[in-house]
Amino acid sequence: MPLDPDPSSPPPPAHHRDWFFPPAPPFLPSSRARTPRTPFPSTYRSSKPCSVYSFADRRPLPTPRSRSRSPHPPPEQQQQQQTPPPPSAPRRRDPRYAGVRRDDARTAASVKAAPPTAAPVHGRKPAASAITPRWSGMLSAAVILLCLASLLRRNFSLHDQVYHLQLAVATAKLQSCIVGSSLDMSDIDFLYQDDNITMPNRSLKNFSLLISLSVLYAPLVILKYIDLVSKIRSSRDSEEVPINKRFAYRVDIFLSLHPYAKPLVLLVATLLLIALGGLALYGVTDDSLTDCLWLSWTFVADSGNHANAVGFGPKLVSVSISIGGMLVFAMMLGLVTDSISEKFDSLRKGRSEVIEQSHTLILGWSDKLGSLLNQIAIANESLGGGTIVVMAERDKEEMEADIAKMEFDLKGTAVICRSGSPLILADLKKVSVSKARAIVVLAEEGNADQSDARALRTVLSLTGVKEGLRGHIVVELSDLDNEVLVKLVGGDLVETVVAHDVIGRLMIQCARQPGLAQIWEDILGFENCEFYIKRWPKLDGMRFEDVLISFPDAIPCGIKVASHGGKIILNPDDCYVLQEGDEVIVIAEDDDTYAPAPLPKVRRGYLPKDFVVPKSPERILFCGWRRDIEDMIMVLDAFLAPGSELWMFNEVPEVDRERKLIDGGLDFSRLDNITLVHREGNAVIRRHLESLPLESFDSILILADESVEDSAIQADSRSLATLLLIRDIQAKRLPYREAMVSHVPGGAFSEGSWIGEMQQASDKSVIISEILDPRTKNLLSMSKISDYVLSNELVSMALAMVAEDRQINDVLEELFAEQGNEMQIRPSDLYLRDEEELNFFEIVLRARQRKEIVIGYRLEGAERAIINPTDKVSRRRWSPKDVFVVISEKE
Repeated sequence: MPLDPDPSSPPPPAHHRDWFFPPAPPFLPSSRARTPRTPFPSTYRSSKPCSVYSFADRRPLPTPRSRSRSPHPPPEQQQQQQTPPPPSAPRRRDPRYAGVRRDDARTAASVKAAPPTAAPVHGRKPAASAITPRWSGMLSAAVILLCLASLLRRNFSLHDQVYHLQLAVATAKLQSCIVGSSLDMSDIDFLYQDDNITMPNRSLKNFSLLISLSVLYAPLVILKYIDLVSKIRSSRDSEEVPINKRFAYRVDIFLSLHPYAKPLVLLVATLLLIALGGLALYGVTDDSLTDCLWLSWTFVADSGNHANAVGFGPKLVSVSISIGGMLVFAMMLGLVTDSISEKFDSLRKGRSEVIEQSHTLILGWSDKLGSLLNQIAIANESLGGGTIVVMAERDKEEMEADIAKMEFDLKGTAVICRSGSPLILADLKKVSVSKARAIVVLAEEGNADQSDARALRTVLSLTGVKEGLRGHIVVELSDLDNEVLVKLVGGDLVETVVAHDVIGRLMIQCARQPGLAQIWEDILGFENCEFYIKRWPKLDGMRFEDVLISFPDAIPCGIKVASHGGKIILNPDDCYVLQEGDEVIVIAEDDDTYAPAPLPKVRRGYLPKDFVVPKSPERILFCGWRRDIEDMIMVLDAFLAPGSELWMFNEVPEVDRERKLIDGGLDFSRLDNITLVHREGNAVIRRHLESLPLESFDSILILADESVEDSAIQADSRSLATLLLIRDIQAKRLPYREAMVSHVPGGAFSEGSWIGEMQQASDKSVIISEILDPRTKNLLSMSKISDYVLSNELVSMALAMVAEDRQINDVLEELFAEQGNEMQIRPSDLYLRDEEELNFFEIVLRARQRKEIVIGYRLEGAERAIINPTDKVSRRRWSPKDVFVVISEKE
């Protein structure tokens, strides 16, 4: 088939072998124009794309006849022309190529006429291309909605027309059949009137159906295209937050701030579902609007009610309402479940409010809590039990589990635990702090200054309660220097107990008088006898000497003088006469177990000998370094005779000791009675202890070292190891050791002989161990090799006693002070003659000649002393080795 050459282009040269490539027509753009060209046309017999021949495969053609190829893809405008995709080019020798050349020549003109389009920039789309699909979606949704509403309306209109036509036919038949009947034509007119009324009702039903569909579909459209509206209104470079994000934020804030937001949203959703379902049912059924709303509520409440629906429209609407009802029920179930779980979680974690009155509130948690709870429970036993509220920064379940592990009976007292911080007023109100009769602030474990600083902040929080405090505050402090500041902040509401100072003074008293620790345990604890202060009007005008023998079940030991502002006076003069308003301080078993009685007939006698026990120089050893050791040195200097020595054995370098003592407030120039002797070493290393003359000391005090004071178990282990080493070294240095060894076969020590040596050594010197953990008490009590001091338990007893009656704190302060009265143990030969029989009241009156008050005694061979004996009038023969416990002035 001959080709039709273009007259404007020269014929190709005969010697060129690529004769089938036509030259570029002059009306086509050249390769220098860099514009896209029309794809190469070909036949549609092949589905493969047009193959492209590279210039590397063929011999280069002359520049005028070579076709340029744009590197860019064809523009989108050419794709919108819906041109068929170009098939693959025919092969090189294919005779059909002549037709292809003619098609190419015809389409080139149209390509040249179209203006060249710039290639789209990669990674950026025009704004119109992003907005157009969304607007098209909106329009399509609106069209679908309108079409659906129109179809529904036309359906109902056709239904009405059929109904009216049937009614007209029936009416015509009825008129033709009326012959002599009583049926009046007015009835037929009534049917036509009813038909006229039905027409606007049907329009109203269609309108209600359209409203329900529109309200149901409108939120979906708004949520989908609200972001598009914000983009149209804002500029391109604006950083305005989209409307959907702002709406979600407002909803989040509403649900977070208002506690009843979730139930309110659920109620609104339920009402909206009932209203929309009722309107939809009203549009597809012949029932009234009220009946449709009620039917919609039944579908929401019970999804099985839609089974009775008849017809496609009512079934579709009823199923939709039932599905919505199931969703509402699921939301309500989840909301109720979350509320119940949150409530139980609040109860489990101790977030609920305590509704109590006249309860004891304990703030904080420490090792002393167990003993404190036990003592308060014993004190409340006479009242039938009480309530103790513990608030600490711990989990409620952990606190309850730890309290359950404590081996003591609460005796009807309820212990309530709450999690919270005493520094937050909301947490304090949660435990009814304003209605508590006593508030105990426990010291934290660790650094003393940090613990006292937190106690000070707690007192500040307590004084800031708007409702005020009904009870008093008992604060446990670790350092005596911080007591003044706490009392300055708390004022008259605060009573302080400096635990470290109390234990230090008590250790010194017990070191000088063995057995005094057990007496303090009996008096401070509520198991036996304790201090009580009470007014007895019948005793007004009576001398104190007569008051001493007026109580058969108690022992008077002081007066609270009303004329001096309630000042506490222990061991007053015999000639003091009780005035109106004065209260009597006694030692009794409980506050309701004693009362004054008529004066008994007591024979007054005279002391067998009147002398003062002379003081002799003593040698005392301190093992360890306490935080307030300088205060102990000052107290010891006041008690000991001149010429006494105080040996200090610890790991603190000797060059640093004097600096630490001076920084602590010790004035070496005021030490009149003792001389300090320094030794450096480790108290748990035997060779270091053997370098000391342990057998020559009158008393040895094993202190809880400052380096391990934070760990009670580690401190007690160290103290116990030091005690055993000292006793063993003392036992091996006794002169009668060889005699004891000779009684043991084979020269080996049995367990009994080893403990026997320890006990023999304990008779020669007194060792006082500072014990922090109550579990160590059993180890020392079974061995009987040390007169121990149980630090934490004694402090807990003091806190419980002051919490029950704040006036007892003044009594304890005087008994622990350097000046005033103290408890002492006296031998019986100071008050009795040989083979003399006396009752307890007679011994009390004889002790008054020395200005002492006898409060109890310990018989020969007995392990414990008897405080406030029950039988005070029966005579008995006393042994020379019996001792009496008295309250007397410090010598």
